Amino acid sequence: MKLKKEKEKETKKEETAPAPDNVAGEPGATAAEAEKDNGDAEHVLSAEVELKQKIDEVNDKYLRLYSEFDNYRKRTIKEKIELSKTASEDIITSLLPVIDDMERAIKSLDEFEGHESQKEGFRLIFAKLKNILTAKGLSEIKAVGEPFDVDLHEAVAHFPAPAEDMKNKVIDEVQKGYLLNEKVIRFAKVVVGN
Repeated sequence: MKLKKEKEKETKKEETAPAPDNVAGEPGATAAEAEKDNGDAEHVLSAEVELKQKIDEVNDKYLRLYSEFDNYRKRTIKEKIELSKTASEDIITSLLPVIDDMERAIKSLDEFEGHESQKEGFRLIFAKLKNILTAKGLSEIKAVGEPFDVDLHEAVAHFPAPAEDMKNKVIDEVQKGYLLNEKVIRFAKVVVGN
């Protein structure tokens, strides 16, 4: 009888116990339900990985676009500065022959006697013109006695050097060269010693 009473108690417990939820991995769950739950978890993980990849891709595009725009902005600022520095290059280049003529005229004035006030006035006007051009960034290229530099000088002739220390140096200057804001606008035409 004792056995009968114990069996009845066990059956009552089973009847009153709540039914399991049949979750994957728990006893009583079917294989199809377990497979469905695994598929859902994998789908959520793959969607999360895909979203992270898209976020990384969008961030990368944003950073590249931002960098490209920043480089564009810097480049345009630099171009504007360079343009303002060399905007007068054409006008100054066209004035260089006038400067050459004025220098030759001043040298020839020294040969004539008299008219000292007119000579002085001419020298003052020339000095004023050179000061204005210097203020705009024009400077002469030093040539005579300097080592020959292909970036600054143009050799028009080669002569034997008068002294050993004048080899590969500029002996004479045929035409002056000029820089405008450290950019060569006319090379100095020179005679180089060999």
